[in-house]
Amino acid sequence: MPSPLTPLPTVCFAGVRQHGGREARDTVRHARPYVGRFAPSPSGPLHAGSVVAALASYLDARAHDGTWLLRIEDIDPPRVEPDSDIRIRHQLQFLGLHWDAPPWYQSARMDRYQAAFDWLKEQGHLYGCGCTRREITQAWQARWQQIIQNSDNIRLAHMPEETPYLGTCRHGLPPGRQARAWRFRTTEGYVDFEDRWLGWQRQHPVQDCGDFVLRRADGVWAYQLAVVVDDAEAGITDIVRGADLLSSTGRQMQLQQALGMPHPRYLHLPLLMGENGQKLSKQNGAPGIDDSGRIEPAVILNAAAQALGLRPPGSRDPQRWLHAATEQWRARFSPA
Repeated sequence: MPSPLTPLPTVCFAGVRQHGGREARDTVRHARPYVGRFAPSPSGPLHAGSVVAALASYLDARAHDGTWLLRIEDIDPPRVEPDSDIRIRHQLQFLGLHWDAPPWYQSARMDRYQAAFDWLKEQGHLYGCGCTRREITQAWQARWQQIIQNSDNIRLAHMPEETPYLGTCRHGLPPGRQARAWRFRTTEGYVDFEDRWLGWQRQHPVQDCGDFVLRRADGVWAYQLAVVVDDAEAGITDIVRGADLLSSTGRQMQLQQALGMPHPRYLHLPLLMGENGQKLSKQNGAPGIDDSGRIEPAVILNAAAQALGLRPPGSRDPQRWLHAATEQWRARFSPA
């Protein structure tokens, strides 16, 4: 049964499934023109760290003579700050980062996530989970103690970055339980990919995270489902984002595989850290960049360029600045 998703521009996903394997999948990807994207969450204005991600994704698209899209990831209502999407768009325009098509809003695409969810469920890739967060944590703590006790060298025991789900409900809900969330069945084995910044990567979704949530207990679609569906339907060929999302790549690639989608290329950027050693983020109180005009755009862009290892161009004009920075990026990531 064909996947319900129709990418833009049209790509024959059925052909990818029919031929199978990495070679056919890569052939489809490289046959398409470059399409990149910047996908901020409207939980506040852009800060210095998010400007680094925006600039890198923009430069990568321009260096490949490609298309740069803007997607507003407003799928999680409690985290949305009113009108912050307007502020984000203004900040990008202030810096000269102009997108090439009308922005996508995830809140307007619920039917697409439902279609993908229904198809995955019909194909047996999903199951209902009745576990609470506390139960998941307790189950993993017990498993971790077993791992330590059975390890010849405690230092060799690998502690995952997040609490893996151990599959309590994978073969059916315990008696008296109802589904709180819906999980995707991860596939045993490694997921290997070449990161354009970090080099060769190997992840093991079963061990790293276990079966992951696609629809939360509160009914909200999970980030992993929304981003995979959106990237496929927008025809995204290259994803440039922060290294904090590196651990999501393996599971997203398994989800792409289940939906019959081609894998985009990935480039994960080093994170900008604050004085306290924490990643600059809205959750950690990072201030938004000043787009009032008191500070010239080139000053903000120069700081982002330095974080990316680029030599700040001397121009104060944003468009000339971006043109010069694009040539630097092209020499580094898109050699002729």
